[in-house]
Amino acid sequence: MPTYGSRMKELRAQTGKSQEVFGKLFECKQSALNRYENDQTEPPFRILLWYADYFDVSLDYLLCRTNNPQGRLYKYEPAALKHRMANKREWGEFIEACFEEGSPMNAKLKEMLIKMTGGDEA
Repeated sequence: MPTYGSRMKELRAQTGKSQEVFGKLFECKQSALNRYENDQTEPPFRILLWYADYFDVSLDYLLCRTNNPQGRLYKYEPAALKHRMANKREWGEFIEACFEEGSPMNAKLKEMLIKMTGGDEA
């Protein structure tokens, strides 16, 4: 099973650069980089971010949460939203209130949509 250290070592090795040369790129001592690559010390967050940016990989990949360098994709669906979406009558009433001419919800919705599109109210 891969570790964050083995991932860091593998990525660095792909560049053909030594630990010393690579460490100088992001202002890290060779001895520290060696400890990170051999899982003796956890790398600081700034180092992990630097690796992620430099190699264009995700933090999920560096932290071995996935074997996909692009990371894991999540579908964000909080339970509260699922519950509210289940009550279609409540949503129907909300939509009706938003589009009812002259209602305060209508004016707020219109204002919000205009702001979102960067337009000025006509």
